[in-house]
Amino acid sequence: MQQKDSLRPLRGIVPPLATPLKAYDTLDSAGLEVLIEHVLSGRPQALLILGTTGEGPALSYALRRNLIQQVCRQVAERVPVLVGISDSSYAESLRMAEHAAKCGAAAIVAAPPFYLPIAQTDLLRLTESLTRDAELPLFLYNPPGLPRVSFEPETAARAAEMPKVAGVKDSSGQIGYIRQVLSLLDGRHPEFSVLVGPEHLLAEALLLGAHGGVPGGANIFPHLPPQLYWLFLEGKFEEMQQVQKRIVDIGSAIWSSDTSDTGSLRRLKCALSVLQLCEGVPTWPYEPSSEQERRHIADHLASHGILPHKR
Repeated sequence: MQQKDSLRPLRGIVPPLATPLKAYDTLDSAGLEVLIEHVLSGRPQALLILGTTGEGPALSYALRRNLIQQVCRQVAERVPVLVGISDSSYAESLRMAEHAAKCGAAAIVAAPPFYLPIAQTDLLRLTESLTRDAELPLFLYNPPGLPRVSFEPETAARAAEMPKVAGVKDSSGQIGYIRQVLSLLDGRHPEFSVLVGPEHLLAEALLLGAHGGVPGGANIFPHLPPQLYWLFLEGKFEEMQQVQKRIVDIGSAIWSSDTSDTGSLRRLKCALSVLQLCEGVPTWPYEPSSEQERRHIADHLASHGILPHKR
């Protein structure tokens, strides 16, 4: 399939789609349709669903399957769709991977299992097993602090030797992780993609040799991250840094560097509601933004020229 071929290597911007909800177990299908077109208007290289930004592990299996089907049907292979299958159950991960393949997704994305203790050797064995038992190419997802263990740089580099492992997405927020993985790869495995999650590190990671990014802010400002990437390819580094600053400035009302602050996803959902893209309901147990927070986000976005979407 052409979609799968375009993943090797995957370069550029891969927005992690938020999951519009009407209630904690009810998909906002109308909002999803609008949000998909909004994000695709920025011309990304691919789309990721059911990651952290998409609240994937907190959603019911039925809702996840429904989301995969609706997204793949609407995207209709305009860009590759990557599907998060992270779970504490290997069997459930495989079932979700099989469903993703049937719906036309291009790849799967898996973080380390949560809850149970697991070693790096276990992670390598699990990764190898996924490449054998699942049909689609696999991207590793490194979100330290969410599962009990991370894909260490050495583990990611060893996984790159497996033919069906297509890349790693790092959300550690530590640029040293990207630097170390790239150093360990040392130019080998040119079809293996190294992607950065936190959008404030996008320009720096690209300059180090990373191949793209997975910025959550692309749900709000879908054109800016691809613009940054194309400026990077054109060698317009000063202009690239200006776009990076704009991304950080706009995102300052959403993201927080305080690890005790769990409100980023709530604020993202609020921003999408303010922009009339979808409902602003986060998954349980998060609460929607207060009216005060909503006004602050609305004023902040308006001050940066980001106004409600015209349906």
